[in-house]
Amino acid sequence: MSLLPTTSVATIGAYEGAQVTLAGWVYNKTEKGKLIFIQLRDGSGTMQCVVFKPQVSEAVFARAQALTQETALRVTGTVRADARAPGGYELTVEDLDIVGQSVDYPITPKEHGVEFLMEHRHLWVRSAKQHALLRVRAEVIAAAQEWLNAQGFVRFDTPILTATAAEGTTNLFATEYFDLGKAYLAQTGQLYVEAGMMAFGKVYCFGPTFRAEKSKTRRHLTEFWMIEPEVAFATHDDNLALQERFVSAIVQRVLERRAEDLKVLGRDTAALERCVPPFPRISYDEALQIIAAHQGEVEGADPLPWGEDFGAPHEQLIASRFDRPVFVERFPAAIKAFYMQPDPDRPEVALCADLLAPEGYGEIIGGSQRIHDPELLERRIREYGLNLEDYQWYLDLRRYGTVPHSGFGMGIERAVCWITGTRHIREAIPFPRMLYRIYP
Repeated sequence: MSLLPTTSVATIGAYEGAQVTLAGWVYNKTEKGKLIFIQLRDGSGTMQCVVFKPQVSEAVFARAQALTQETALRVTGTVRADARAPGGYELTVEDLDIVGQSVDYPITPKEHGVEFLMEHRHLWVRSAKQHALLRVRAEVIAAAQEWLNAQGFVRFDTPILTATAAEGTTNLFATEYFDLGKAYLAQTGQLYVEAGMMAFGKVYCFGPTFRAEKSKTRRHLTEFWMIEPEVAFATHDDNLALQERFVSAIVQRVLERRAEDLKVLGRDTAALERCVPPFPRISYDEALQIIAAHQGEVEGADPLPWGEDFGAPHEQLIASRFDRPVFVERFPAAIKAFYMQPDPDRPEVALCADLLAPEGYGEIIGGSQRIHDPELLERRIREYGLNLEDYQWYLDLRRYGTVPHSGFGMGIERAVCWITGTRHIREAIPFPRMLYRIYP
């Protein structure tokens, strides 16, 4: 006999009046005399199952009474419409079997501290809000890849183990790589994805990236997922236009397909509904003027001298002036990566941009036009104090058929935090890795 259920909560509406079998876990249970109300979750949704003592055997009623939070069960009954029930349907139970008993489940409806919940992250993901968050995360990932695929992009997987830093920083996780010395967990797939771009024209990579930054802020993980498109023959302006179409498509798909999850999370979707092109664009210089004019409105957003990078409070202040994501472009070249193309009209700034989400969520995308001139790129590598030999393969991309090209990277977790209205990035990934946490 198959152990598979005959249907799922998500499709239950198609079976009104019919007998079905569901398999799942007890989310909650309430007893009222001869009635037992079971909130059953099966991963696709939650449904109320009603056990009425006169309509079932004594054994079935006894099994229903024995159910505890998160016990696994199979339940058979008749589907009926009920506007008062969650989801609009409930199941009148006729039979019930316990598959796996749950004893003393540690996460109860009472308040638990964040540390306790993080220690039990493997169980916390079953709760309604965490479940909804990770559903949205899955939708964001699917939407991002499917949109790029539909635009003619080719997924081009890049290595996680690399021989050197991609961006010339020291914030790297290192490991011994047999007899070849040290290898590093990749900060980004960008340099490698540029090789794919020269082969396919439009590519993207998607996978985990690693930053060994000793940061404890609500916006930082040491392991996070990033999607990084790269396009041949694309200028800085082309890059911005691609980003706003990309982000808007993701947000609109989440609004369409994950509305119930956003409702569970209590997300006010008005700001998301405004996420349509064109996005406003301001220069780094204009951003400094905004910071100076509105100092004091956000704690920590003190005026900056030209040439300093923004902190999270500065990004929050800048984004607060706009009703949708905003591009801040043309940062000082000296504070950006070595491969970014200088503005030909003003070489001290780079043809780059950060996309800042509204409502205090800060940067979700960083991108730029890349240097395509081999001599300029070699000079920049030397100026940044990098080992030229480590980048010979990267210079080859400019020596053999170089073209102007651009790309960007979107952090999945930061995008998910903004879209769901979640304040801490640790909840936007199943098992967060942070400065002070690597368990479970």
